Amino acid sequence: MAGGVRRTVPCYADRVRRPRPSPLLPIAALLALAACGRLPHPRTLACAASPPAPLARMPGGRMSTTIDVLTYNIEGLPWPARSGRGAKLKRIGAILDDLRRAGEAPDIVLFQEAFSHAAARAVEHSNYPAIAVGPSRVQRAPVRADTDLPGKPRLFRGEIGLRLMNSGLAVASRYPIVARIAVPYSRPTCAGIDCLANKGMMMARIAIPGVPVPLQIVNTHMNSQGASRVSPARHLAAHNAETAELGTFMRRHWDQSLPAIFGGDFNMRDAPKRFAPFWDSQRLALVHRFCIDPANRCDVRLSWDGDEPWMDTQDLQFFASGAQVTVRPIRVEAMFDGSETSPMLSDHDGLRVLYRLEWRASAPTMAGCGAATVAARRGAEARRYPATRFRPPAFAL
Repeated sequence: MAGGVRRTVPCYADRVRRPRPSPLLPIAALLALAACGRLPHPRTLACAASPPAPLARMPGGRMSTTIDVLTYNIEGLPWPARSGRGAKLKRIGAILDDLRRAGEAPDIVLFQEAFSHAAARAVEHSNYPAIAVGPSRVQRAPVRADTDLPGKPRLFRGEIGLRLMNSGLAVASRYPIVARIAVPYSRPTCAGIDCLANKGMMMARIAIPGVPVPLQIVNTHMNSQGASRVSPARHLAAHNAETAELGTFMRRHWDQSLPAIFGGDFNMRDAPKRFAPFWDSQRLALVHRFCIDPANRCDVRLSWDGDEPWMDTQDLQFFASGAQVTVRPIRVEAMFDGSETSPMLSDHDGLRVLYRLEWRASAPTMAGCGAATVAARRGAEARRYPATRFRPPAFAL
């Protein structure tokens, strides 16, 4: 148009057409996860090399010691799920090592999301003398669950039928770990992105010098909620199925004559529909519920809002006494929570609980780890899975 402004009408046919990214590219990127992760290397501490436990004589002919337990999801996801985590993971290991050298570290640490090489190194560089690990990437569940989740499998939400990462579980201890068993959740019990990891449960039995019997430690990481990227109905059903499998695991492997502490990332924050069936399935006491009662004289160093602080967190600890040894929380606090002395290095705070163990002074004590090892082996032999379905896993390091 002479003398006027020439308007250019966009011609969509003339646009340069860039090739659309293949819908398989996200899956191809995730396949890199399989090559970017490993579990920490296990470590065995000889019984003769175990440090002494702080034993105290109590009134009424009883003995006691304390055990300091941290449960911590270290956000050890590899690229492309996370990037730039190396420095913070390295710092986690260094802080735990410094505290350990100063005699101020937790006695036992339950790690979750130790998926990547950097995360595995963080666990190793904490330099705890004993380390046990959870299910590997290729370990299969002993029994396939008869579970049908609502909706259809979502290929592009991670439900590809392959496990690209290990369980991310590890237990580190200053005392000898005399037995260990690890079992993944079965494949039909996962939903969404969580299906890319071989999440599961593990138990470690720890011999504390002077304590008559071993302490059972259980660690788990359960299916996430919105982060799984599937519908609430689907990820709720997956979590409930894992709750059922966890209950089976505990019935078969938890020796109720022995004291126990159970921690992990349970992914039940603000989710009463998850918490209710889980709580109904448990026979252990919840630290939060115990410590919120002033009559129990538990030193609470956390900021708890409301009447149900256990619903405000993913990270919990449970406990149970045994026939000879009682367990009681006496202090609960946060660690790696962003405070001046404990930097926040993950998307989770650590939950640290100090327990008091008590027993009769007349109870026979362990010579080294001998009694603990025998108890662990007997417990394993007495809790075999049905031999018609698969061979029982070895209860050993």
